[in-house]
Amino acid sequence: MSAAKKKILLNAFNMNCIGHINHGLWTHPRDTSTRYNTIEYWTELAQLLERGLFDGLFIADIVGVYDVYQNSVDVTLRESIQLPVNDPLLLVSAMAAVTKNLGFGLTANLTYEPPYLFARRMSTLDHLSRGRVGWNIVTGYLDSAAKAMGLSEQVEHDRRYDQADEYLEVLYKLWEGSWENGAVLNDRAQRIYAQPEKVHKVEHKGEFYQVEGYHLCEPSPQRTPVLFQAGSSDRGLLFAGRHAECVFISGQNKPSTRVQVDKVRASAVEAGRNREDIKVFMGLNVIVGETEEAAWAKHAEYLSYASAEAGVAHFSASTGIDFSQYEIDEPIQYVKSNAIQSATKNLQNNDWTRRKLLDQHALGGRYITVVGSPEQVADELESWIAETGLDGFNLTRIVTPESYVDFIELVIPELQRRGSYKTTYDSGSLREKLFHGAAQLPEQHTAAAYRH
Repeated sequence: MSAAKKKILLNAFNMNCIGHINHGLWTHPRDTSTRYNTIEYWTELAQLLERGLFDGLFIADIVGVYDVYQNSVDVTLRESIQLPVNDPLLLVSAMAAVTKNLGFGLTANLTYEPPYLFARRMSTLDHLSRGRVGWNIVTGYLDSAAKAMGLSEQVEHDRRYDQADEYLEVLYKLWEGSWENGAVLNDRAQRIYAQPEKVHKVEHKGEFYQVEGYHLCEPSPQRTPVLFQAGSSDRGLLFAGRHAECVFISGQNKPSTRVQVDKVRASAVEAGRNREDIKVFMGLNVIVGETEEAAWAKHAEYLSYASAEAGVAHFSASTGIDFSQYEIDEPIQYVKSNAIQSATKNLQNNDWTRRKLLDQHALGGRYITVVGSPEQVADELESWIAETGLDGFNLTRIVTPESYVDFIELVIPELQRRGSYKTTYDSGSLREKLFHGAAQLPEQHTAAAYRH
């Protein structure tokens, strides 16, 4: 009967930087994250994750800096809070070359890059990886990024999504509509590589973008990469319903996470899609040991290296609120901003203080942490899936690569014994592995309307 159990999907959650989610742990003697700027760091990680049958490596990114806390980048630089940060897309070719099945979810901010060039970059990576790339669609939330890119301030939250809708329309026209199926003949004898009558110029005249031209790439295995998104505001959910195939949420307890998951699935139905057309992932820390005692000893060890202040500084940027201005037990006032809406929503009940935030960020970040033996961790993961409707997890790194090694060696075999995790990869592209359908987007997706 175990073969019928829902298989947990799993991404490794990472970033092309030193300090990602759990801040301060770069100082741990077994952590290797300061090697982030070497090819070997990434190729070794990709091979490790493929050994663990991870579905993907989800790589976050920002194009600004965290300068809200203390109105400076001092803590950000001292603790390397996602600074320095290198380009995530440039990692894929090397990692794809040493793996065959691992997917790559790549964060790229659409606000600051023309869709015409971005379409080529993603198609190129989809070709080189044989159909294993996804795009995590973000519109940005940092004023520091807007100023660095020549704007006086961040574009208003919902307005960014209006721009994103049109950006996706342009991309669909390029990825799905410019080259027909069968356009490429690759016929040496007839001296015809592509048939001109089957390649179409895109002519888009919209509010945000004016594009006239042919997609520069022939169709890649997936055409449109797997579409990830993380917005959980009302406007973000509307966007997700139209476009997203995988949605990343940050849950704090099972009942509220169930509500979030249901809202995401409802957004797909409202857009004319099926509930199961969106896979939902939650960010999670896991600390596992051979025994419960060993796991909690490791947890205590990690805590001694973590920086709660760095975690709060990161959260300041997420909310747009400088928490350093508050006394340790002074109630924090909710302030509406153009930052991450879901992050500020939790502050509206007015019972938050800087002390409470520091406690929440004791491990350097605010994601839920599961600690225990392999059996206990597996129990808890299965419980989250069963009680919330989640499809899987974005597993953070605490100590690199130790966190992933421990999970692969201890938790994966236990989940496999229970029938909750795959024992081999399915064949095909990233989309085929995740959805067990075709390599390209289904007919009920918004993008299908742009095909010839």
